Amino acid sequence: MTTNENNQDQNAIDNLNDHLTMAGQHLATNKRIIYWCIALIVIFAAGGAAWYWGYLQPSYKNSQNALYQVETKAAGNDSIAAAEYAKVADKYGSSDAGKLAALQAGEAYYRLGKYDNAAKYLKAFSTKDDVMQAQADVLLGDSYVNLKKYDEALAAFDAALKLASGNQQIAPMILWKKANIFDAQKKYQDALNCYKQIKEAYPTFSFGNGITIDAYISREEARLAK
Repeated sequence: MTTNENNQDQNAIDNLNDHLTMAGQHLATNKRIIYWCIALIVIFAAGGAAWYWGYLQPSYKNSQNALYQVETKAAGNDSIAAAEYAKVADKYGSSDAGKLAALQAGEAYYRLGKYDNAAKYLKAFSTKDDVMQAQADVLLGDSYVNLKKYDEALAAFDAALKLASGNQQIAPMILWKKANIFDAQKKYQDALNCYKQIKEAYPTFSFGNGITIDAYISREEARLAK
């Protein structure tokens, strides 16, 4: 292998986290409002039912109040948001408010570059909404990539892909992320398989970087031919 090829491989590994992090932010950015809208619908629906039947429990009310108060305290400050949402998640555990707080804590820690904490709280989040869960799993995978825990990242991306296989935007992006990891590991056949799956199942997907899916496929085939 030539010096130039060695440099290219090293650059690919060095830039892996930057590429996947940027893609993760692309998926995560603008989702916060959606999360909150869904959360508020759930909260108000559940709260209305509880009020109607007369069984509104103090713990439920306290957990919701704690969640609302974080937004006021944080005021757009990720450091405060991460710490305060983490407190709510730790205190209220598997409640709806606790789960939503875990998601928000994970996102805030991710933006701060504190990927261990991000992974911890993103793993604590769960929902029956497949798209939202897939997006959380994608961000979990991105956190692991930044921690250089590539096997864990691939597992998180696979979980997300299983939930979002029919989503024309999320699914191909997940496959692209997986291909980047395989490239860094020099598993070019696995990377090629990801790109071919994108071309076959999501032919209208655009990477937004001016590079076509055929270019990615040709690159992997060239690497395999050496």
